[in-house]
Amino acid sequence: MSPDQYTVVINGKPKGPYSLAELKDLNISANTFIRKPGMDDYKEAHAIPELRELLGFSYQKTAPQYFAAFDQRLLATVIDHFIIFGFYTIIILTSYIFIEGKDQRLMAFMVPFPSIFIIKLIYGSIAEASKNQATIGKKLLNIKVTDLEGSRVSFGISLVRNFSKILSVIPVFFGYLYSFLNKKNQCWHDIAANTLVIKDRLI
Repeated sequence: MSPDQYTVVINGKPKGPYSLAELKDLNISANTFIRKPGMDDYKEAHAIPELRELLGFSYQKTAPQYFAAFDQRLLATVIDHFIIFGFYTIIILTSYIFIEGKDQRLMAFMVPFPSIFIIKLIYGSIAEASKNQATIGKKLLNIKVTDLEGSRVSFGISLVRNFSKILSVIPVFFGYLYSFLNKKNQCWHDIAANTLVIKDRLI
């Protein structure tokens, strides 16, 4: 498919490809879902610059409608902690070259252990405020952190979100389980930071 060809969702089914010129002859509205090569997912026609110019649409900012489920978020967190714990273990085992004695090695492993959660806090805050809007775990699950309008969050908001996870943990993790009761699948720390965790829309 050449770069100027588009797939259009008509009556709920993808049709095409069509060239940019051919799109003029289709009954395309501002909210018609369209995809072209290089796009990760379908977008509404008004969200694609050349279609706004061709068809005279104005850009309409729309809030996200596809929210990451609890199991996706949990698996992403497990992946992130597994990666961080893996690096931690490698560093500690390397230090054993210079540490002798069973008790000393056990202390060397356990004493710095809380740093894993500090590292996750810092890493999560940076990664979720980055261009990808996601940690490695979230990226693998095709989910990302946004504000309430679906835009990228600042590092400050990301830091508040990740630090506020303590609110979700303290009441026996009920703050996480609250996502089942929230129509946007928000946990307490999402509500505290006015953020969402969204997923790619699938057709």
